[in-house]
Amino acid sequence: MTLSRTTARWAATATAVLALALSGCASDPAPSDTSDATGDGTFPVTVSHVFGETVIEQAPERIATWGWGAADAVLALGEVPVAIPQENYGGDENGVLPWIAEALEERGAETPTMLPSDTTGALPVEAMLQAAPDVVLAPYSGITQEEYDQLTAAGVDVVAYPEVAWATPWRDVIRITGEALGKSAEADEVLAGIDAEIAAQAEAHPEFEGLSIAEVWNVGGTFYVYLPSDPRVEFAEDLGFVSADSVTELDTGESTFFYTLSYEELDKLEADVLLIYGDTEAEVEEFLSSDQGQLLPQVPDGNVVRITGEPAVASVAPPTALSLSWGMDDFVAALEAGIRP
Repeated sequence: MTLSRTTARWAATATAVLALALSGCASDPAPSDTSDATGDGTFPVTVSHVFGETVIEQAPERIATWGWGAADAVLALGEVPVAIPQENYGGDENGVLPWIAEALEERGAETPTMLPSDTTGALPVEAMLQAAPDVVLAPYSGITQEEYDQLTAAGVDVVAYPEVAWATPWRDVIRITGEALGKSAEADEVLAGIDAEIAAQAEAHPEFEGLSIAEVWNVGGTFYVYLPSDPRVEFAEDLGFVSADSVTELDTGESTFFYTLSYEELDKLEADVLLIYGDTEAEVEEFLSSDQGQLLPQVPDGNVVRITGEPAVASVAPPTALSLSWGMDDFVAALEAGIRP
């Protein structure tokens, strides 16, 4: 891939507009906190992934993560990683995402080593090894065979993605992380808690039930439409929405989770509700008020939901063990504000 999948995760685009230029390590590695480890706790465990099987002989004490969502899952399961990827999209000056910062503060833990990345999404093997991890968890990532081999040759256990790079369902990221840490029972509890939050929001908002939705992003002169397989759309469906028929009917087959739509065809994107992402309110408003934006059938009726701001966008693209709960109230509030009776 020529651009990081992290970039594509948010804008679903091969444009450098949103490419993450990450650099530097923020702090010295801090050991994982295993004092309150509970659950299955039986080792060794064997985790299957795209490069084979990884046997983890004992509970890891120094856990590093790569890609998206694994650091969140580790924290949700009561551990503190020694190293995590830096995220400048949605992160603070050190690349720490707000929900991760809150989890670290709650545990009284120091910021882990922040691993640098570039727009290719290449794993920084040297920086990773300097953190001296026992295990590297990368279930939602683009880790390559070469990177995997370099880490394992150095004696590090590595858990890669199950089948396809950057395509692991967010719930599976939590399950795989729990399996690798001997905490499958706790992972099930985390998922049950998140599902209960979603169910409560759906019950509180029966007006969402059955409304068709199209989720989009206009960026860099290109209009992106998200397919039902994208986690953003899956989350909306969990809340009661259904993906609009037009979304799949107009699919150009460019990707498993998105496609680009020409501006001339925007009038064909029929749905009860349009949900549009953007870095800023001004960016979204400028597009919707343009001649192109006015072609969207939902704009004249005002049935447009705006999800703007880097943290808000990142929290659902895709959601994680921490981010979904962190951003859910604001997300639902935006849905309420954008739907006209």
